[in-house]
Amino acid sequence: MRDLRRLLFYLKPHWGKFALATFAMLAVGLLQSATGALIVPIFDQALRQSGGSGQRTPTLFGLQNFIPDSGFAAWRTIAILLIVFTIAKGVAEYFSTYLMARVGQESVLKLRTDMYAHLHAQSADFFERHRTNYLVSRLVGSAAAIETAVSNTLRDMLREGFTLVCFLAASFYYSWRLTLGSLIIAPVIGLLTARFGGALRKIARESFEGSQELVDTAQEALANQTIVKAYVAEARERKRFTRVARQIMRANLRAAKINGIAPNTIELIGVFAVAALLFFAQREILSGRMNAALFITFLFFLFSSYDPMRKLSRLQNGMEQALAAARHVWEVMDERAEMPEKPDAVALEPLREAIELRDIFFGYGNEERLVLRGISLRIGAGRMVALVGESGGGKSTLTKLVPRFHDPVEGAVLWDGVDLRDARLHTLRQNIALVTQETVLFNDTVRYNIAYSRPGATDAEIEAAARAAHADEFIRELPRGYDTVVGERGIFLSGGQRQRLAIARAVLTDASVLVLDEATSSLDAESERLVQKALANLTRGRTTIVIAHRLSTVRRADLIVVIERGRIVESGKHSELLALGGAYRRLYELQFADEEEVETVSSEP
Repeated sequence: MRDLRRLLFYLKPHWGKFALATFAMLAVGLLQSATGALIVPIFDQALRQSGGSGQRTPTLFGLQNFIPDSGFAAWRTIAILLIVFTIAKGVAEYFSTYLMARVGQESVLKLRTDMYAHLHAQSADFFERHRTNYLVSRLVGSAAAIETAVSNTLRDMLREGFTLVCFLAASFYYSWRLTLGSLIIAPVIGLLTARFGGALRKIARESFEGSQELVDTAQEALANQTIVKAYVAEARERKRFTRVARQIMRANLRAAKINGIAPNTIELIGVFAVAALLFFAQREILSGRMNAALFITFLFFLFSSYDPMRKLSRLQNGMEQALAAARHVWEVMDERAEMPEKPDAVALEPLREAIELRDIFFGYGNEERLVLRGISLRIGAGRMVALVGESGGGKSTLTKLVPRFHDPVEGAVLWDGVDLRDARLHTLRQNIALVTQETVLFNDTVRYNIAYSRPGATDAEIEAAARAAHADEFIRELPRGYDTVVGERGIFLSGGQRQRLAIARAVLTDASVLVLDEATSSLDAESERLVQKALANLTRGRTTIVIAHRLSTVRRADLIVVIERGRIVESGKHSELLALGGAYRRLYELQFADEEEVETVSSEP
């Protein structure tokens, strides 16, 4: 019930349309009852035509009063009423279908946008705990199941429910004694429906979770096709996919069994009840409380009531699936991992003095060990600081603290003396340009990707940023220039071209601080030269924190910081640290010495 209440919360802004749709569905039930009520005057007229008694039998809504006594006029009136009721029912069904679809679409739009905003508000910890497929499946797949439930399943349940109530009310009108007798089976039907519903709820959850796992399995294998093919793993991946798909198939077949058994079981119980009622109906007719017309109409409504019962039983499966989907959505929505911002947080200006890390300790939520331990570092405005060290030492983690993707466990990060926890988050990130080791591009145009850091930038500003990143020349050679789509993750571009687009994006934002994680992938000599020139343009005049993988970058740095096992072990300039013969010297001999030899050879005449 809690899941249903939360789902209905999203319908609250649309109560007006929902009420109109509900009224239209009630009208459908009443008009179906009115159509059935015409059986009585039809039966009366048939008896008159065959020489029977000319009585006028009362029927629902007093319809007998609108029908002439006999002859062509009576049949004409009945035909007109039948056509009018059918047209009116069609109009009511149209409005109920359209209005409920509108309510469903608008409610799920709000749900999706709320969930999307909620996801973007979460900290980096949240995204490190959850797979992207997990989140996307809930944003798209789960929301689609909820949309179907509101637009179709809920509409059909309400319509069939109103129809059932109207038919039972009509049965009461024609014979309350026989109707009460037929309702003896109601507790049995209620118990069976609850049992079937519980089983369907469990299966729906299993099927839905299997579908999410299937998406994960497929996406993972298809996104890594190069590795799959390289290690001849196609058969293994097919087996893995088939195993999950088979689990879903088994769950769906169990649901199909219940869907096949439940309505027929309920219908059979109803037929047994009707068969028993026939003996009581005979007594009612003999006693004069019913005539043939009333009895036939009563049977029509009683038998007709089993159709909405059967449909409601089947619709319950769809609703259980929707509630299972809703539960997955609430799991994500209830998880709060936003980066907190104080109500009186201050707006940050471009860096004027320094970024300071004071006695920083940090560990990820899913790990017990500390990644950073006792880090203290001052980065003066306009200076370049190169972070070097072995992989896993904590360099990338340190750079994530500056844009406040994480907060330290102990210590503080200061921006011109202001603790980042006291600053407005968006003003901090507006002052930082980020270039990651793995170049991130969107499946859109070159123009869109460069302007992502400043959506309002003019074409001239975008092209100026591209020239500064030495990207303008190759962009103009693309099929549609700046309007060329780069493909998913920039698949249509080379590695050097992707890096220069990312640099152009950072140039365009014109932030006072640059956080740069140099790409480790090797490029051809010409691409490497252009990327290094682009980086030189990007870092000029900016406070730069760079995770350095190239000797040229290390040499340009005003300060080199050597990080090992989460601690700063050395800091200084290139020549000073080499002379010390410590950790930097060892790292230089392992990582940079070969590069220096290549540079020396290439510079010889």
